[in-house]
Amino acid sequence: MRSRNGSQRFFETFLRVLITLSTGTAIVLSSISICDGNWLRAPGPLFGVWDTCQAEKKPPCSEEMVRLSTVMVVVRTSVCLAVVLAIFGLELMMVSQLCDDGHSRKRWALGCAMLLVGFLLSSTGTVTYIFLLRDIYGTFTLTFWAQFLAVFLFFLNASSGIYLNRLTA
Repeated sequence: MRSRNGSQRFFETFLRVLITLSTGTAIVLSSISICDGNWLRAPGPLFGVWDTCQAEKKPPCSEEMVRLSTVMVVVRTSVCLAVVLAIFGLELMMVSQLCDDGHSRKRWALGCAMLLVGFLLSSTGTVTYIFLLRDIYGTFTLTFWAQFLAVFLFFLNASSGIYLNRLTA
């Protein structure tokens, strides 16, 4: 391992703190977006991530809405698992900053890899939602755009964290 001067160490620590803070922001944005769940404002009923439509309800739902409701499980599962993985990835990244031992670089890399998997799951859920509701003409709400931003931040933080880890090896 090569020795680094004080300014290089400061710059590396500064970038790691920025990545960690940005990851925390992405987790908060995605969590708020998932908990609210109303991502599309369309004429008629609002169809969100958590809305369920069952055929035996009064008044009964259309066949298309029942099908959308059953497929929406994929969206809910993937975005929720993405947030859980991102939380554990953030925890590993923070522990690697606090405990500067021989395993801290491995913890950082594993945390970034978990963020990358969280990005894949979150983007899968978001794209599936868009694909399922592409025929309903409406506007996306602020919570959808928060989820969209969180997906982008998951990718940005994971890729920059992996790059920074390789750069400072």
